[in-house]
Amino acid sequence: MNLGSLISETRNARTMALDGVSTREMVGLLNHEDAQVAPAVAAVLDEVAKAVDAAAMALQAGGRIIYMGAGTSGRLGVLDASECPPTFGVPHGLVVGLIAGGPGALLKAVEGAEDSLQLGEEDLKALNLTAEDLVVGIAASGRTPYVIGGLRYAKATGCTTVAISCNPASPIASEAAIAISPVVGPEALTGSTRLKSGTAQKMVLNMISTGAMVKFGKVYQNLMVDMKASNIKLVDRACRMLMEATGVERAQAEQVLQQTDHEVKPAILMVLTGLDSASARDRLEEHRGFLRAALEAR
Repeated sequence: MNLGSLISETRNARTMALDGVSTREMVGLLNHEDAQVAPAVAAVLDEVAKAVDAAAMALQAGGRIIYMGAGTSGRLGVLDASECPPTFGVPHGLVVGLIAGGPGALLKAVEGAEDSLQLGEEDLKALNLTAEDLVVGIAASGRTPYVIGGLRYAKATGCTTVAISCNPASPIASEAAIAISPVVGPEALTGSTRLKSGTAQKMVLNMISTGAMVKFGKVYQNLMVDMKASNIKLVDRACRMLMEATGVERAQAEQVLQQTDHEVKPAILMVLTGLDSASARDRLEEHRGFLRAALEAR
């Protein structure tokens, strides 16, 4: 697939005067292009839902979610992976972000790294990939060799594979079991796929990780009840979550959270059932961490 033939690489007729308009007109043009991203993602929600289910199944089987990409796509995967432990209380390494060229490529491009099929395979081998893992390849162009090599190795290992691209019928789409291809059209700045394509990829990654964690028992109602209260702001958030989920006043919420080391999930169970801290933790363990199930078992 020739790079110049890709939708994401063609010129955008609506922004040809980008360098000749006022600043207000320029940001208006950019905003108008951004407005096309959500509808493009909405058109591929069936595939996103399949990826969410596959991610949840991987976690339930003891596997991992592994993102891999180059450049902006790789950085977005690393960002999503890095935010899962504080948001959902999962251990580091359960959601992994790989970027072509290694961690140094987060800040500075590593020349040629994305062009290697072998490097994608080697990075997955270094993680001791197993068939229980889910591998998500991310490439706006859909043709990045690093991602193609990784997806091929993952498929041969027995993993479920997902491809996220902004070009239809892309090479990575043909390599993966689940292909997510939101078509956002030409970029406002020709070829700069950190713009609409990057936004679309971020939206899809948000849904995959958030949806998987919901189905993995890390959410109650719409509260992130496994969040790690690691600073003053998050301690306050934990308190507010407990108050919202149970209706107790702040003083009681703070008192209960002291007994759970500021873990919200057992605190909610304590308030709503009258269990003590140890019993609440036991009840949660019996129900694999699903708070709703633990409450319904009363």
